[in-house]
Amino acid sequence: MQRSLQNSTSPEGVPIISSSATLPPALVDEVAPLEKHGFLFGQKLTNSWSPFLHDVIYSHLGLNWGQVRLDSADVDLFLKLIQHPDFYGASVTMPNKVAIVPHLHILTQECRDVGACNTLFTRPHPSNPSRRLLCGANTDVLGIKNSFIYNVPHPEQVYHDKPALVIGGGGAARSAVYALRKFLQVTDIYLVNREASEVEAVIRDCKARGYGQDLIHVSTEAQARQLAHPGAIVACVPDFPPTTLEEILARSITTIFLSKDASAKGAMLEMCYNPTPFTELGKLAEGMGWQVILGTEALIWQGLEQDRYWTGRELSELPVEDVKAAIADKVAARMAKL
Repeated sequence: MQRSLQNSTSPEGVPIISSSATLPPALVDEVAPLEKHGFLFGQKLTNSWSPFLHDVIYSHLGLNWGQVRLDSADVDLFLKLIQHPDFYGASVTMPNKVAIVPHLHILTQECRDVGACNTLFTRPHPSNPSRRLLCGANTDVLGIKNSFIYNVPHPEQVYHDKPALVIGGGGAARSAVYALRKFLQVTDIYLVNREASEVEAVIRDCKARGYGQDLIHVSTEAQARQLAHPGAIVACVPDFPPTTLEEILARSITTIFLSKDASAKGAMLEMCYNPTPFTELGKLAEGMGWQVILGTEALIWQGLEQDRYWTGRELSELPVEDVKAAIADKVAARMAKL
């Protein structure tokens, strides 16, 4: 599989992976049955569906691989553990997506531009086959892109050459801006969030990285009423009812955009999928005629892109429909308990 990789601009002090490392006793039992193991590296991982998703893929491919939860923000510990000869890669989640970047040898274009890594994979060292290079990718971006591409049959009618809206101000919002700007052919990108300082930081960071043109912070209801309706929306906020004045204002501005008259409503990707992908914001949008793409779609597509890096298989070789069916079953089981 050919992917665009770029050398890191700051590789000083980053150790090349040795194949001599061993795992601490606490992890030995988990990885012992596996031919190869990976990690889910971050915090608050109990409810993550990532290991389940990858288990479905490996089972279909006949691989005795598995992803082990590593609930930690200790990057030094992580860098030691991944020296194990049977390590194949890692999903990197909060709060480690930015912290891991300086330790990587090679970055994909998306990882470099967004400044965050959610996928760590390895490649052989060019002059020493007993060592490996650490590589970073950002498949969050690709998950957002593919969620629209594979679910909206006529993008030229829905969101091409139209404004877009991103709700939120964190890392997912940056990935959304990047995907919308680089892949989805939108014009202006509106930003709505409860914290103005977070929006200012998103705009500043995106501009510094070369994809921050035509970003508009929408901070009042009057401003929202004057702007053209968006064709694509990416919602990057938790599924909590608005309670503070700032949250209520952000929801009101969002509602104005959703309710704008248009010959055809657009598509909204609701990134939240836990505890359920059927969120209050999604219900609001659907009730106003929008196509709502569930957050499980972004989960699925970013996970499939991760396994392209780890297994070397192309998307056509991966069990896309099996993964979709397994995630749908998991959603149904979760809904039955609520």
